[in-house]
Amino acid sequence: MPMTKSYDEINEKIKTGKVVVVTAEEIIPMVEAEGPAKVLEKVDLVTTATFGPMCSSGAFLNFGHSDPPIRMTKVWLNDVPAYAGIAAVDAYIGATECSETRGLEYGGAHVIEDLISGKKVKLRAVSYGTDCYPKKEIETNVGLEDLNQAYLFNPRNVYQNYAVAVNSSDRIFHTYMGTLLPHYGNATYTTSGELSPLLNDPHYRTIGIGTKILLAGGEGYVAWEGTQHNPAQERNELGIPVSSGGTLALIGDLRGMKRDYLRAATYHKYGISLFVGVGIPIPLLDEEMVRQVAVSNKEISATVYDYGVQRRSRPALGRVTYAELHSGEICLNGKKIPTAPLSSLYKARKIATELKEKIQNGQFTITAPVAKLPYRDGVKPLREEV
Repeated sequence: MPMTKSYDEINEKIKTGKVVVVTAEEIIPMVEAEGPAKVLEKVDLVTTATFGPMCSSGAFLNFGHSDPPIRMTKVWLNDVPAYAGIAAVDAYIGATECSETRGLEYGGAHVIEDLISGKKVKLRAVSYGTDCYPKKEIETNVGLEDLNQAYLFNPRNVYQNYAVAVNSSDRIFHTYMGTLLPHYGNATYTTSGELSPLLNDPHYRTIGIGTKILLAGGEGYVAWEGTQHNPAQERNELGIPVSSGGTLALIGDLRGMKRDYLRAATYHKYGISLFVGVGIPIPLLDEEMVRQVAVSNKEISATVYDYGVQRRSRPALGRVTYAELHSGEICLNGKKIPTAPLSSLYKARKIATELKEKIQNGQFTITAPVAKLPYRDGVKPLREEV
């Protein structure tokens, strides 16, 4: 009978210091040399990771009540608007929101980075005033230690796969995929390939709602499916999407996070984003799970899209492997195009190793999903009615 493992068995090994953990890169040559069955006998967990721009991110903050109290109807943090239509002193600051005084130089992502760096930020709020909340305006400085709650809630992170961007036009394009040079002058991409979490669990067997993760260096959880979650994309023979695929909504306490793994970024002439580091452990429950985590860059493909065509449905120009992308150039219609990652493979490796060490030291146990991620087509275009 084929060997299987359970979450409880693996957690018991973590507690007793007997667990065997390797990264998603380390397991590939092991499976090639010994096969899935032998590796399953030896290894319990594989760590995956990614570090890259995740625009759909932000933080919920609770400021506490002033005296007299105020119902904050509009809130600014370092002149960056935050959404205050929640409750009296709650607000959500989005990573891509821009400063009203500094424009594209500073935004919500910078506010979040400042907070976890130990800096104070200027809080300004106004209200129309009520009998129970008579104060109409307030201005003060707050740091992370002054807030009652401060937690990252990111509606769309950890794309399963993503596009490779090129530009066929005769001018430079400034995009969320970086600066794209004319006439196919460069190609950019933003996934960590064989280290990427959802590429190692393409059918969401172990990554689901309630999965414990390493979020920006601190403990976090998968809260829900991410927005634009779209697993019904075309997949290759290994079941891996060749374009965007699934996404995750993530949550975690800002107080446990590290600035190394949560960094603000400004894209020239485009806007602001937040680089987020995510590490996810994948338990090796059976031989099939071992086969999935042993996927290599030469087996994972991404679709090349022409961002020089300004339509929602950009032309797909072909597919390339992550081995080709990591080599520094791809060949498209006989033309050699230099490649550049927007994500950091160095940081992804660092996160995967850090998570591995935490598990080995008994500092991080695993959780089974309380619910599976849905497996359906989740993206519809915006219909414009006249």
